[in-house]
Amino acid sequence: MSSTLVLCASHAPGMDRDTEETLGRTFRAGVAKARARIAEFDPELVLLFGGDHRRAFKTVIPAFGVAVSAGLLAEGTQQAAELDVPSDTARALSEFLLRAGFDIAVCRSVELDHAFGQPLGHYLGGVRRVPVIPMPVNCAGPPLPTAARVLDYGAAVGRFLDTLGKRVLVIGTGGLAHHPASLDTDRYDMSDDERRTLNQSTADAARARMNPDWDKRFLAAMEAWDTATLIDMTDTCEPEAGVGANEVRTWLAAAATAGGQGLHTVVYEPVLEWITGMGAMTSVPVGAGSAG
Repeated sequence: MSSTLVLCASHAPGMDRDTEETLGRTFRAGVAKARARIAEFDPELVLLFGGDHRRAFKTVIPAFGVAVSAGLLAEGTQQAAELDVPSDTARALSEFLLRAGFDIAVCRSVELDHAFGQPLGHYLGGVRRVPVIPMPVNCAGPPLPTAARVLDYGAAVGRFLDTLGKRVLVIGTGGLAHHPASLDTDRYDMSDDERRTLNQSTADAARARMNPDWDKRFLAAMEAWDTATLIDMTDTCEPEAGVGANEVRTWLAAAATAGGQGLHTVVYEPVLEWITGMGAMTSVPVGAGSAG
C-alpha cells in the first residue's frame, strides 16, 4: 500500500515577484510549516493537480490531462526547466484512468506555468527534487468539468496510487477567491505581455472581488469533507468568489485521492497585493491555522 500526504494550496504570481518577502507573511509562515511536514514525509513521487492559465492549452482544452513529459515556462523568478516525469508511471496511470471511464488527455512535452512551478519550488525546495506527474485540470476554459465529476476523478486516481507502494505527495494548487481579468474573457490567444497589462490595469477591481467569507466557508467544508457543500460552492463560485475560484477543482481532486477524509487548515490570509485569498491545507495537521 502507498502512503499519501495531501497538500492543497493557493498560488499567486505576486508571491514570487515579492523577492523581499515583505507581503503575505502569515501565509509564508504557513508555507514553511507545510514544507517541514513534507520534508518529514519524504515523498518518493509527487502528483500535482493544477490549472492552466490559457498558456499550455489554448485551442484544445482537455477536462483532465496526465503529462508523460513536461516542462516549466520561464516566468517571473522561475526559469524554464524540464520536469522529472516518470513516464512509465504516468503512462500506467493514464491507462488505469481510461479503463475507469475517464477520457483523459495524454500530454507530451507540455509547457506549464506557475500553477505547477510555484508549489514545487515553495513546498519541495526545487522543481526537480522529486519525480512529479503533472495532472492538468480545466479550470479556465468553459465549459468546465463539474465538481462531482472532479471528485470521482480524484477518487479514481487515489485507487491507482494505492497500487504503487510509494510515499506519494498529492498537491492541488489554485484558488481561493480571486478574479483576474485575463480569465474573465473568451480570448484564448493573449500574449504574456497582454495578459500582464490587462491584469495590472484592473488590479483595483480584482481586489474588490476578493471574498474572505467565501474562502472561510470553503475551507470549513473541506475540513468537514461536506461534499454537497463543496460541489455547490465550486459549481457556483464565480458570482461570489470570482473566475479564479474555479481552480479549487484541483483541491477537490487532490483531497478525493485520500478517500474522502477532511483536511486540516494550515494557514489562511487574504493578500490584497496578490488579489487572492491565500490558503493551505494538509491531510495531516501541521499546526494551528490563522483566521487571517
